[in-house]
Amino acid sequence: MIAVADKHPNVYVDTSAYAAHRYPTELVEYMKGLGKTKVLFGTNYPMMTAARALARLDELDLGDEVTGLFLRGNARRLFGL
Repeated sequence: MIAVADKHPNVYVDTSAYAAHRYPTELVEYMKGLGKTKVLFGTNYPMMTAARALARLDELDLGDEVTGLFLRGNARRLFGL
């Protein structure tokens, strides 16, 4: 999915159905680099709550800018909010 998101400006990656500590290493590295504006937070609620999905987000060491983009900035820009 990362390759498709890189190639196409209107393709984004979301994280629904995964807890933060289960994100693949490749996704985390993409989020920290070229993909910082291309990844959106998702939960797959009601199967996974936001609290459960984010419980170990700090372990990814994304930094403030990337965390802000991931949790809200990218969605705000994409959906014009």
